[in-house]
Amino acid sequence: MGTSNVMKKVVNTYNHVSLILRIVIGLAAGVVLALLFPGASWISVFGDLFVGALKALAPVLVFALVLSALAQGRSRLDSRFGLVVWLYLLTTFLASLAAVTASFLFPVRIALGEAAQSGTVPQGIGEVLKNLLMNCIANPVKALTDANYIGIMFWAVMLGLAMKRVSSDRTKEMLSNIADGVSQCVRWIINMAPFGIMGLVFTNVSTNGLSIFTQYGQLLLLLVGTMLFVALVIDPFVAFLTIHRNPYPLVWRCLKNSGLTAFFTRSSAANIPINMRTCERLGLDEDFYSVSIPLGSTVNMDGAAVTIAIMTLACAHTMQIAVDFPSALILSLLTALGACGASGVAGGSLLLIPMACSMFGISNDVAMQVVGVGFIIGVVQDSIETALNSSGDVEFTAVAEYRQWEKEGRDLPYFLGGSKQLDI
Repeated sequence: MGTSNVMKKVVNTYNHVSLILRIVIGLAAGVVLALLFPGASWISVFGDLFVGALKALAPVLVFALVLSALAQGRSRLDSRFGLVVWLYLLTTFLASLAAVTASFLFPVRIALGEAAQSGTVPQGIGEVLKNLLMNCIANPVKALTDANYIGIMFWAVMLGLAMKRVSSDRTKEMLSNIADGVSQCVRWIINMAPFGIMGLVFTNVSTNGLSIFTQYGQLLLLLVGTMLFVALVIDPFVAFLTIHRNPYPLVWRCLKNSGLTAFFTRSSAANIPINMRTCERLGLDEDFYSVSIPLGSTVNMDGAAVTIAIMTLACAHTMQIAVDFPSALILSLLTALGACGASGVAGGSLLLIPMACSMFGISNDVAMQVVGVGFIIGVVQDSIETALNSSGDVEFTAVAEYRQWEKEGRDLPYFLGGSKQLDI
């Protein structure tokens, strides 16, 4: 009995500590353990289990929430939906434009070695868009197993609308209960995030040295600097123009609650449940964010746009190819469109670099060497890219929602000048 009471007290104490504080403690523990016991590879299992569990449940969560909301007629894809899609696309283009500008102001050259051997590379923007559309009509079961969120959302919407017309109230209640059950499972997994972060940090610190910083320091500095500029200047400015409020309290909360975990998981799919939990704590409408968050993981690709543009222009500078302003502007548009389809291409944003390089007549063999460099620096580049993409999904979902609140005369959260108290 005594042991049981002690365990309950430990669990209660753990649950009453702020999740962010627990994650910071887990982060510090991961660093210390990696420095003291670099050979204790079993510690990394905690990270693998955490990311694996989130990745496994995320597709089911998205499917269940969208299906349940539409079947019960609760989903209201009103002006908020159009606004959030516009914000996603606009900021992705602005991120690409910022990357092109940064590459002109601070041209970087890279040492090209052997071509990287990786997945199939799309040959043009037409193929990227075709892949995106084909993903919509993929087999729904395969879409769930492959975490193809465009396909998951397409079939969830179709089935949800059909169930709304033909299902009984008891069936709709069952769908709602399933969605609530999956959401509860996700909350349990997120509650164990400190242990997962500890395992992920242990893996990074114990296996990755400082060589990437010495060999590719300038390229990394340009990539990270541009992404931070997008996260801390461009995105907040767009948010300010939309809601006419100081956006930085919201930006900070999105970076803290979404960007931090995305940085370590390096997986947009794994971060979807965390983003949904963050939206819930921001007081947003579940019927809205259950659609906008998975969509954002596909079309809100600021970090991917920055990566594609900077890596492409670094290759052009290395080969001493002159790039004029009209070509740079076209590259921005091409990069923004390609980035939106990055999740539908095996290998993500890096495998879209050859497509962008082809615009300047750079051969596929040379472009694949740039992809190889991308994989080498991916431990830093991909972490920042995922954090930027994922936190932006929550940020602009919240901006679209709060804009609607203002129109309806509803009280805004306290951190935006209102009096509504939120647990975040």
